[in-house]
Amino acid sequence: MLGAKDLEYVAECVRTGWVSSAGRFIEEFEERWAAYCGRRYGVAVSNGTTALQLAVAALQLDPGDEVIMPAFTIISCALAVRYNGGFPALVDSDSTTWGVDVKQIEKKITPRTRAIMPVHIYGHPVDIDPILAIADAHGLAVIEDAAEAHGAAYLSGRNSNPVWRRCGGFGTLSCFSFYANKLITTGEGGMVLTDDPALDARIRSLRNLCFQSERRFYHEELGFNGRLTNLQAALGLAQLDRIDAIVARKRSIGREYRKRLAGVPGLQLATEEDWAQSVYWMFGIVPSEETGWDGRRLAEALRARGVETRPFFVGMHEQPVFRRSGLFVDERYPVAEYLTRQGVYLPSGMALTDTQLARVCEAVHEVLS
Repeated sequence: MLGAKDLEYVAECVRTGWVSSAGRFIEEFEERWAAYCGRRYGVAVSNGTTALQLAVAALQLDPGDEVIMPAFTIISCALAVRYNGGFPALVDSDSTTWGVDVKQIEKKITPRTRAIMPVHIYGHPVDIDPILAIADAHGLAVIEDAAEAHGAAYLSGRNSNPVWRRCGGFGTLSCFSFYANKLITTGEGGMVLTDDPALDARIRSLRNLCFQSERRFYHEELGFNGRLTNLQAALGLAQLDRIDAIVARKRSIGREYRKRLAGVPGLQLATEEDWAQSVYWMFGIVPSEETGWDGRRLAEALRARGVETRPFFVGMHEQPVFRRSGLFVDERYPVAEYLTRQGVYLPSGMALTDTQLARVCEAVHEVLS
């Protein structure tokens, strides 16, 4: 939800004429978001997909190099790898958190593996310490997709020196989206974070068509036009001032759904592990097959009661565009397939009122109880 400060900052952009990809709000947004996530550098970009593309491009993959990622995620993850000449190597999901099943990652490593891309699905952190240990043991980069996890936290070092750290603060690079449905939005927009000054410089160059400081229109490499505007950064910066309240409200919505829906027979709810502080970006529900319901039929029944829902992601191995190109032939990921078939998200936006949330829960009870 936008507020008075958002309008004030945007009005300043218009009043001063700094409405394009230069201006004070861009640098301040980069610095403050990086600091919020515990990072040294932030590079603001045009959207979350661009953030992933630039992060993968920064690794300079050779043709055919592999990046391990969950099968159950948005297509942007696989797209970023394919556009950079690599291949996604898929791993099934954990049936409880819906994030990547960490226990299956190591068996996917081959001599062509260059990176692991964990995704914090629907606002719940991935168990990332074991992923970092695997990456370190095999000399792999980690690209952390935190697009859905603004402000979510993970209890790192649980076996020795436990400390809560925010998602986006792990790995070689981390990526965010600031799309309209995210906790902080710039309409479109994204950011890449890193602690490595060389990667920071490379991503800044790639973001800006690989212009050279000494000879602007002379190019030694192909880059992207992935710039964020000052107008967009102004919106993000204004919302960052109230990020704690935004996170608190999202967590409150998640807790209330969990309380009100706890007794529905055969219904799996979005969880929160004791090592995670989820932001419940989208509150997902998954009816068991034994109930006789799947996600599509459940969505239709809830719509008939005035409740709009959205389907879960479709696994990368079931995407027609990849199957037509010969990828993932005969690959099966049972948990991802189950989630795709059975899951829906309930209304989860910041504008959701307590009365509306209660009505959603009543509708779910009417259908499934």
